[in-house]
Amino acid sequence: MAADMTSAAAGISSPVGVVAGGGAMPFAVADSLATRGITPVLFPLRGACDPVQVEKFRHRWISVGQLGRAMRLFREEGCRDLIFIGTLVRPSLSEIRFDFTTLRLLGNVIRAFRGGDDHLLSGVGRILEQGGFRMVGIKDVAPDLLMPEGCISRAWPSDTSKTDIERGRAVLTALGPFDIGQAAVVIDGHVVAVEDIEGTDALLARVARLREEGRIRAATGRGVLVKAPKSSQDLRFDLPTIGPRTIEGVARAGLAGIAVIAGNTIAAEPQAMIALADAKYLFIIGLPA
Repeated sequence: MAADMTSAAAGISSPVGVVAGGGAMPFAVADSLATRGITPVLFPLRGACDPVQVEKFRHRWISVGQLGRAMRLFREEGCRDLIFIGTLVRPSLSEIRFDFTTLRLLGNVIRAFRGGDDHLLSGVGRILEQGGFRMVGIKDVAPDLLMPEGCISRAWPSDTSKTDIERGRAVLTALGPFDIGQAAVVIDGHVVAVEDIEGTDALLARVARLREEGRIRAATGRGVLVKAPKSSQDLRFDLPTIGPRTIEGVARAGLAGIAVIAGNTIAAEPQAMIALADAKYLFIIGLPA
């Protein structure tokens, strides 16, 4: 599951600051960095990051809205390069306690909150870059976590599935500028569901429910989940992710497999994901970017 390092990766300076949200990915990134001799320093977000798992790593807790404190801690730990990774429930402005630095930059912060999650992350990233830091992405710090091109499962997509993949990719390309979602489900040429703010797991649960209700009448084992980054997206932030839980959702939804963009999709727990896909006779394929 290896990918080539980008040119930016050659300039990565140790230690790297990992701004950590929820889920397993922050720790996978930290492990990947450590394997290559780069020291990870985690900056777990309160209320999002796992407080037990983070204890395994050098870390300093931070809070949303505390940009001044976060930047001070980044500097204290010697982290010029930073990566955002992990899940985070988007807070409302009224829920955030701002520190002085954030208040001073409030105009920029409010502009960052206007728009989708990618707009928010890239907006905060620009603020940090103006403070002298460099935002990097998975391609720069942990390319081994990216989906390779080609089929990585024993099962392969049928001709019908290939047609569904093409339709799904076209739909996501068209929707990209509207910052709606990164996934769609296509069954026998019909777009039956598109990802919304609830995410991919909820999308697949919705498809499973539609099958149970008889709204989807195609046979089980037909249809594809297609995931792709938005066309206007800064690829350092919020890349599509698949993992074992995605496989479980695809199986419950009665689909044939998953198609994602190689090099621009994070593969979480890849060995477990492949083993589960093989056990359920599902395909996983990485498409050319």
